[in-house]
Amino acid sequence: MTSKPFRKWMCLNCGYIYDEEVGDPEEGLVPGTRWEDIPDDWTCPDCGTSKAEFEMVEI
Repeated sequence: MTSKPFRKWMCLNCGYIYDEEVGDPEEGLVPGTRWEDIPDDWTCPDCGTSKAEFEMVEI
């Protein structure tokens, strides 16, 4: 069984990119943390935008 590829999510407000493979250790998100595993009340560390305002982007 192969694991699904890591994705990247972009804040539509400021352009911050959340990369599932890298995570965001400063925000308590270890590398490999999938988007669906981030709490719904999480906000963008750069501008405070809610998780709902992010979109998955292919880079």
